[in-house]
Amino acid sequence: MPIKSSIDDYWEKRAEKSPEFRRLKAKSDLAFPLAVKIIALRDKAGLTQKELATLVGTSQSAIARLENGDTIPTVQTLNKIAKALHQKVRIDFVPEDEVLYN
Repeated sequence: MPIKSSIDDYWEKRAEKSPEFRRLKAKSDLAFPLAVKIIALRDKAGLTQKELATLVGTSQSAIARLENGDTIPTVQTLNKIAKALHQKVRIDFVPEDEVLYN
């Protein structure tokens, strides 16, 4: 049996038993790829968290929470971050079984 199937089975069983686990997993599935992208773009722009926060109009700690995956930004906040990093936001829907990040 492939390892991926065993891991998938584990996640499914945990999610069935625990609504809190299901909620946290759903949050991490969205927060993690966003955090990775924001960090990469900020680093590429040569900005510190504090500098990005100033451009976005928020606090350094708010940027840190986004980059740690602790919070999921609103679309409005994503647009502000994108503008500060000379980017545009693109929101897409993909099949559930598609890998969102590597």
